[in-house]
Amino acid sequence: MLRYYQGVDLLDVHRGEMSWRRLRVLIEHLPPESATWTALRNGMSDEEIEEQAEKGEPEKGRWSQLEQLVAIVGDRLARLEYTYTCAHVEKRQRPQAPEPLRRPGAKPPKPKPKLSDASAEVLFKLINGGAA
Repeated sequence: MLRYYQGVDLLDVHRGEMSWRRLRVLIEHLPPESATWTALRNGMSDEEIEEQAEKGEPEKGRWSQLEQLVAIVGDRLARLEYTYTCAHVEKRQRPQAPEPLRRPGAKPPKPKPKLSDASAEVLFKLINGGAA
């Protein structure tokens, strides 16, 4: 914290020269990559992470904008590599599509439901006008 707030002495809270509220505000406004936020993030339980994901408050995200942009570039590069590979190998040798990089406060993507044979048959009948 002292790296970001030069001249701030944490003992000022003990001396009565800084309020606890002021200390909290200083901590809340540290950059996401600070050691304090990293320690808080690493100490979160799975339930706390899930609760944060449910709230859906991106403004309280734990990554800086630069980290978000780098994750997007990584995702797009992985997708390009996957597309290139698919274009140059046999269909049966194609790799699985890449997963996006996990972001803090975001749930992993849900798997897409598979179309069963019975559902495919019903869909086929609907398309061909057989099930009115």
